[in-house]
This record gives sequence, C-alpha cells and structure tokens, in this order.
Amino acid sequence: MGGALLLLAGCNTLPDSGPTEAQVNHAQRDPKKNTVGYGIVQVTPELVSQLAQEVPPALDSLDTGNVPTIQTNNDTVGPGDVLQVSIYEIGSALFSPSSAAMTASSVSGTNTLPSPSTASNLPPLPIDGNGDLDVPFAGLIHVTGMTTDQVAETIQARLKTKSQSPQVLVRISSDIANSVMVYGGVQRPSRIPLTPNRERILDVIALAGGEERPSGDERQPQTDEDYVVRLTRNGRIAEMPLKVIENEPTQNILMQAGDRVQLTFQPRTYTVFGASDHVTQTHFKTPTLTMAEAISRVGGPVDSRSDPNAVYLFRFENTDVLRRMGLPVEGNAPTAPIVYQLDMMNPANYFLAQKFMMRDRDLIYIANSSSNKFYKFFGLISTIIAPGITAAWMAK
Repeated sequence: MGGALLLLAGCNTLPDSGPTEAQVNHAQRDPKKNTVGYGIVQVTPELVSQLAQEVPPALDSLDTGNVPTIQTNNDTVGPGDVLQVSIYEIGSALFSPSSAAMTASSVSGTNTLPSPSTASNLPPLPIDGNGDLDVPFAGLIHVTGMTTDQVAETIQARLKTKSQSPQVLVRISSDIANSVMVYGGVQRPSRIPLTPNRERILDVIALAGGEERPSGDERQPQTDEDYVVRLTRNGRIAEMPLKVIENEPTQNILMQAGDRVQLTFQPRTYTVFGASDHVTQTHFKTPTLTMAEAISRVGGPVDSRSDPNAVYLFRFENTDVLRRMGLPVEGNAPTAPIVYQLDMMNPANYFLAQKFMMRDRDLIYIANSSSNKFYKFFGLISTIIAPGITAAWMAK
C-alpha cells in the first residue's frame, strides 16, 4: 500500500501539457475554476444541423426597414456639393461683360446690334450646410434633394424677369452628397461618387482599386475569404466575407449616399493544444475548413499521450445559438464561451467531424490520457535504474 501511495504521489508531481477528460469535466462543474461560465456540449447530428443553419447578419438586411426618406437615382444635390452653372442669354446679358458696353452704346446713340446669344460660366458655386445655393441675381435657393435639372429650372424661373430668354445648365463638379467612403485594405482609399448608374458594393470596391494584396508569407495565401467587408449604414453595421458577396448576387447590394465600406484583411486561423503532433496556430488556407481537416493538418491525436474520447473545441458562440440549445446565458452579451466535445473513439463521429465547420479563432484541445502519467513515471524510473542494471550486468 505504501508503494502504491508513493507511486500515485510520484505520478501527480510529473509535468503535463494539459488536463485529462476528467479534469476538464470537473473544472467545468467547479464555479471557482469555471469563472467564465462555459458549458460542455457533445457534438451530435442535431448540433451540426443547428450550427449549419446559423448565418451572420447579411448585407441585404441593412435594406430592410431602412429605406431612405428621399428615393434618388444618385443625381440629386446636397450640402457640400459644388455646382457648375452655365447661363445662356439673348440680347443684353446680365452675366456677360459685354452687357455694360451695349448699355453705354445705347445711351450714346451708337447703332450697335446685340449679340444673338451670350454664354456665361459662373464661378463654382458651393451648397452650404443648410442645403442652400446662392446664385447672383437669383438669390438664395434651397436645393437639397433637387436634381440638376430641377436646380436649373429654378434658377431659370428666377432670372426670367431680369434677363431675356435665359437658359440654364447645371452640373455637379464636386459630388459630396451622392458618395460613399471606401477605406481599409483597398489600394486607393477614397470618397467614391455615386452615379445614376446605381453602383453596387463590389463596384465601389473596384473603383477604389480592389483589395490591397500585402506581400506576405507564401505559407499564408491571401484569398478573398480572408477579406471582410464591413458596411455601415445609418448607424447599423453588417459584415461579410468578400467571397460570399462575390458568390451571392443578393448580397451585392446597391450603395446609398453616406454609406461607409471598410475592407479588412483578416487571415483566418485556428489553434491546437494538447496531445497532438503539433501545438501550433494554423491558417485555414482554403475557403472552408471542417473539424476533421483541422485535426488532420496537425497530425491528429498522438497514440502514446492522447485520449481520443476527449477532443474539445473552444469557441465564443453567439448567444442566440446557446439559447436554442437550452443553455443559460447571462446578460445581453452577443457571444458566450462554449466547449464542444467530440468522441473520436466512435466511428460515427468521424462523419460529424466532416460536417462540423471551423471558424476563425477556434481552439482545439486534445486531452491527455489519464494513463499518460503512469507511462511517464515508469519511463522516469527506467531512466534512473537503467544505468545501474547495465553496470551490474557488465560487472558479471
């Protein structure tokens, strides 16, 4: 009995790379150790189906119940825009320098024929913060929400009593109101003006030069799946991988004035700890990655040290998913910690591992076998006594 107690004490003092299945389960039930409140859920066909139905907020969700007050075709003007106004007049022109000479000739009695028409280009006219445009002889005009044709008609109506048959042309020389900001991992971060052609989100990314490909390690390939598009519209935010937008036309939504598009390079990785061939952080390298593929990339469980019954995946899961599982969720946090357990001694679970999809920043832990410490202890004893046995044998 004394020898057994000594053996157990010796085993418990040996170093280890991580907990066993029993230790993980015990720590989950101990409030002092489980300070983050995680639960352990077995990977089942129902769980895989439920997780497969979870989808992040789509970009087209920002269109639902978020219709602009004024529907436009990207040809209206607003505060910050700069307009170029051209005025064509017949006879004595208000805006032409020749009008003063013609007036003087009329006073002196000189017989001077008026020019059939005169074109005048006004200096660039900015629209102020209140949406007003100040036009000489026409006064202050509130133009926010008007098209360029409507602005021209308004100016023309005000000049009719002061000029002979005026004709007005208006164009936008600097378009601020109908523009979106594109920034982040694009080649030319800038303000992109929208046109009546109705640009979509992929269009404005392309106009900003497309994704910026940083020179990186060849072992870390840069794919469109690693670029995330973040759209901010009227205080609401949605994110989606660039590849998903490219593959799903419904997500290539129309841009609205004032949208902000951020492109971010976020290489997806997962981490492996415990009794595997490699304790490492690994890049996805492919558009999608299953749990089976992730485990196989690091060599899988090591026969001499691992417990295939206890392969864990640690994740911060969306709280809506946890509520559907019937797990308690505290507060209004968007995510909560959860641990998924896969029993690799059950052949049926290999099919589940092929359908369980990995996510960015997932952590896989392969538990140590409970008998691992005994093997370590006997290995240590053998190392200590082996030289003595060898010396005794040589002495004979």
